[in-house]
Amino acid sequence: MKRGILSTLLFLLLLGACQQEEDRADAYGNFESIDLLVSPEVQGRIIRFGAEEGDRLEKGQPVVVVDSTQLHLKKEQLQTGLASLNARNRTLDAQVAAQQVQLENLEREQRRVENLFEKGAATSKQVDDMNGQVLLLKAQMAATASQKASVRAERETLEIQIRQVEDQLRRCVIINPAGGTILTKLKEEGEIALPGQPLYKLANLDELILRAYVSGDHLSKLEVGGPVTVRYDVPDGREAVTGTVSWISAQAEFTPKIIQTREERVSLVYAFKVRVPNGGALKIGMPGEVVFQSESQ
Repeated sequence: MKRGILSTLLFLLLLGACQQEEDRADAYGNFESIDLLVSPEVQGRIIRFGAEEGDRLEKGQPVVVVDSTQLHLKKEQLQTGLASLNARNRTLDAQVAAQQVQLENLEREQRRVENLFEKGAATSKQVDDMNGQVLLLKAQMAATASQKASVRAERETLEIQIRQVEDQLRRCVIINPAGGTILTKLKEEGEIALPGQPLYKLANLDELILRAYVSGDHLSKLEVGGPVTVRYDVPDGREAVTGTVSWISAQAEFTPKIIQTREERVSLVYAFKVRVPNGGALKIGMPGEVVFQSESQ
């Protein structure tokens, strides 16, 4: 009787030991996401914020609109200045055309006076006066050409400023840079958006990162791009999926306090990250376990 009871107890102990060995994980950690902070590049009041926390956003989707009234007014001012310069340039073009006709007439008169001077029918003073008029007109034409160059430079400057304002106007609509879910909304409609100050935090929850830690003697069992088994708790038990090692730290560190036992927490370990597909059951901050497939197979 006693021998039968002892045999049963021994069987149960062996069974429990086998189950504990099967449940044993090689590394522990917590799930995290790759976050993206979306910030504006212009300053202004937020007049529309078309998303809430938990909303799924697509890449290229307009999300936030910043008030652009002042930029539109600045663009109109620059366009008015550009129109004024264009009108001034047309006036100078007409002036150059008139001066060219005047120069042609003076040069014909100059040749006529020179011919008369050669025949003794004109004085040297008349020749000098005519030459002086031609030189003066050419100097005036050079000044007009200089004014045209100045107007052209001013016009190019205004055109660049208009393009800059147009670029700022486009940036008043904040376009979502990547597909993902809004984790945190950091600004609301009516608040002032500032360049570089985040508006919302975005993450792709279709794939999470399990950041775990492994001791040095197990480091050789890991390689970037290699598969591992990731286990996590669900309401009706435990699930296991295959993840891919995406990063292994090159520097040892003390084990963080999230590791289970005190003995493990004082050991030097290496951090590594595993990319894990998420069908919706995984949440940020949830604990997870890693089993190296070479040992589990």
